[in-house]
Amino acid sequence: MEFETVIGLEVHAQLATSTKMFCNCSIEFGQDPNLNTCPVCLGLPGALPTINETAVKYAIMLGLATHCSIRKDSQFARKNYFYPDLPKAYQTSQFDRPICENGWVEIEVEGKKKKIGITRIHMEEDAGKLVHDGGDRTASYVDLNRAGTPLVEIVSEPDIRNSAEAKAYMEKIHSIVTYLDICNGNMEKGNLRCDANVSIRPFNQSEFGIRTETKNLNSFRNVQDAIEFEIERQIELTFEGDPIIQQTRLWDANQKTSKAMRSKEDSDDYRYFPCPDLPIVLVDDSLIQQLKAQLPELPDVKQLRFQSQYALGEKDASNLVANKKIAEYFEETVENGAEAKQTANWILSDFSRLLNENKVEIDECKIKPNALASLIQLIADGVISSKIAKTVFEEMFASGNAPDKIVKEKGLTQVSNEDEIKSICQKILDENPSQIDEFKAGKVKVLGFFVGQVMKQTKGKANPQLVNKLLNDLLSC
Repeated sequence: MEFETVIGLEVHAQLATSTKMFCNCSIEFGQDPNLNTCPVCLGLPGALPTINETAVKYAIMLGLATHCSIRKDSQFARKNYFYPDLPKAYQTSQFDRPICENGWVEIEVEGKKKKIGITRIHMEEDAGKLVHDGGDRTASYVDLNRAGTPLVEIVSEPDIRNSAEAKAYMEKIHSIVTYLDICNGNMEKGNLRCDANVSIRPFNQSEFGIRTETKNLNSFRNVQDAIEFEIERQIELTFEGDPIIQQTRLWDANQKTSKAMRSKEDSDDYRYFPCPDLPIVLVDDSLIQQLKAQLPELPDVKQLRFQSQYALGEKDASNLVANKKIAEYFEETVENGAEAKQTANWILSDFSRLLNENKVEIDECKIKPNALASLIQLIADGVISSKIAKTVFEEMFASGNAPDKIVKEKGLTQVSNEDEIKSICQKILDENPSQIDEFKAGKVKVLGFFVGQVMKQTKGKANPQLVNKLLNDLLSC
């Protein structure tokens, strides 16, 4: 029996406001435990919440960017459940009247585009954090600095069919919220995380299978790995004749496995009812139009512009615009005089590798756009070869020094003197007569051997185009 996977993601984005959802406490990360708290976010009796207007505007902007309809009379509700890090014993969220509904985003996997529906986007507050001190296994501690932080939850339709699509969807949501500047998108700090609802069913079956929810996945890799694990787990249970239990599971990224946390609740279990302390959120057309006019150029539109304006291929343009900071870096480098295709090649290859290896963002590294533009110009002017440029680039990344300074100090200027290179080429040919015979017998690949020997002799500094030309001339004599 073959199975179809049905996946829906619930993505939580922490909004980049300066204060919490229902009080004036700061949401600054890294503060001492329980410093950013007040009677409202501590849930003390008699404390009354007020709605963060900026958070409402951010939610509307996200709804507009994802083709949602905006509800003009959304409402907050109380979601009742008890956790140690939720002092009120209920979460203020939205239930049957969310602020955004019925949207979609487009993803691309292996060259195929697909629309993923968005059921709803609703506003809510985050819970606190439990701290499990390794030195004291008898107790856990509660840090309520995060309690009350404004969130939006983006709930997808069950349109996703595999882990690659789930990863692409998560990347698209990350891209949109960071382009809007409503969330910084730092997944390691929990600013963007998701819960994955996964079920399987036989192909051609219309009814959904029993689903599980894997909580708090905080990286694109974890999203993909957790979903693949859950699919395999459910298929194995089915073939063994064991039931799939509706439950919430916790992913262990180190062990690449998940374990059951609790049975999965349905909406009735939360006993939602309208929050009596908060008014209905009224949104008029003028505000919607005002916010719509403020939307920046979003990734899909920017991709088309990059393809048109810079003559980039679809794949290069898509990869560049996926990250707002990288797209901005690319354009600033081109504005400094670099050729667009070469700039894209550097950013998407050597630059991306070093950024990933060193776990830094492109705007945090020591190479500024004007410096990369200068490096690309040195190659175009024939001052250094592309091979030497990689060495210069590594030094630029480590030290932040200008490329021309590195080239001068290390004596890396490309050798372009024709007489000098011709002499070296002739010497290499004289030392390898058998390879000359092979070349003249039709083994043209032997030319690469000669080129390599010349580059080795010159420590990579010979002009490779000139080397190829001179070798061909000498071999044709």
